[in-house]
Amino acid sequence: MTFRLYDSATREVRDFVPLVEGKASLYVCGLTVQSEPHVGHVRSAVNFDVLQRWLRHRGFATTFIRNVTDIDDKILAKSAEQGRPWYNLAYAMHRELAKAYAALNVAPPTYEPLATAHVPEIIELVEELIARGHAYPAADGSGDVYFDVRTWPQYGELSGQRVEEMVAAEDADPRGKRDPRDFALWKGRKDSEPETASWPSPWGRGRPGWHIECSAMAGKYLGPAFDIHGGGLDLRFPHHENEQAQARAAGHPFATYWMHNAWITTAGEKMSKSLGNSLTIPAVLERFRGIELRYYLVAAHYRSHVEFSFEALEEAAIGFRRIEGFLARVPEVEPAETLPAAFTAAMDDDLGTPTAVAVLHDTVREGNRKLQAGETAIPEAAAVVAMLDVLGLSPADPAWAAPAGGDEKVMASVGALVAGLLEQRAAARAAKDWARADEIRDQLKAAGIELEDTPDGPKWSIG
Repeated sequence: MTFRLYDSATREVRDFVPLVEGKASLYVCGLTVQSEPHVGHVRSAVNFDVLQRWLRHRGFATTFIRNVTDIDDKILAKSAEQGRPWYNLAYAMHRELAKAYAALNVAPPTYEPLATAHVPEIIELVEELIARGHAYPAADGSGDVYFDVRTWPQYGELSGQRVEEMVAAEDADPRGKRDPRDFALWKGRKDSEPETASWPSPWGRGRPGWHIECSAMAGKYLGPAFDIHGGGLDLRFPHHENEQAQARAAGHPFATYWMHNAWITTAGEKMSKSLGNSLTIPAVLERFRGIELRYYLVAAHYRSHVEFSFEALEEAAIGFRRIEGFLARVPEVEPAETLPAAFTAAMDDDLGTPTAVAVLHDTVREGNRKLQAGETAIPEAAAVVAMLDVLGLSPADPAWAAPAGGDEKVMASVGALVAGLLEQRAAARAAKDWARADEIRDQLKAAGIELEDTPDGPKWSIG
């Protein structure tokens, strides 16, 4: 079966046909490092991590670029509020972002370029747009340079909008614009901004606009044309619309496919710092393991909105502990060489992770049935490990190694083992195999686990 993906540009599911046979090129817009990353941020990282893992599993030599925006209006404003240099804030938050990615086993990209390290490439692209008649320096002496949307008839094609229906771009003072919807490619330095937040250019000292950064970095590392451009749904307009317009206006074909992951919401609203409803990764990891949070994010389809709640995360964590409990009862399991056909079909169908996870649990149930029956050959365990590897969820992956003395992580592992034994006991009781049910209770008691049967199900504690 051919890998198929939903292309946000054409709004249809298409066969993935790379520009170069056997290779795949992927560019994902990373974060603006202004503050600690929250669950909504890492969802995008996890989703595209699954994509790059699946591309590699399907045999594509994959080049994956994920940028970091380390200079921006928000960074300057936030650093001024905190009374610290902008570059200190950006560096510190970049480190927090790296920790969050590591905590969720997000594999490093091929390269992670910084916007501030690519000013020469950005200036070169702006000059090309001016030379082609698609950009102009502001006539008000501000040093700003704008993209002229009226010179590009295809502007709006990615988001399906007409220029007349768009609101004015709010990324710079409108007085220097020919059209309110023109967007900034270069921002002249203001007296209120630190000298260090500007670079020399043909238009005076200044800094890049947000959109031009990604077009320049994608072009440098992936060339004028590449396969897939990804990012959060909130970036489709104006960010990705502007990226595509300026790149193609400069003569670059740019992305063949566009992929956008949906939001994580709280109380029906997109999770964001501005709404004050964000949940930072360190705060969530105080209550759940990184592997459980990743499982929660992977189990939902990347194009489905997720209404976040700790109750839903707890339910997902319990489900994942059942998988861990099953594997704990099958010693020294190596991953299978081939994946279950149903799992592969689900992943090939626009990364259908909900169906893939359902296949995973069906396989665990069949393995548990064989264990319960006393069988010694449990091939399902190898299949489970192989599926978890693809999803970045293998408990044996060194990325999940707990630090020494990590009581919380130890308790979570104990919980996974107890959950598996309780599942076996429930099956024995359902089959009226009272001797086996009592044997499991005795095993738990010998290990220091006290069990109490309640109307809401068995409760356990460490005695």
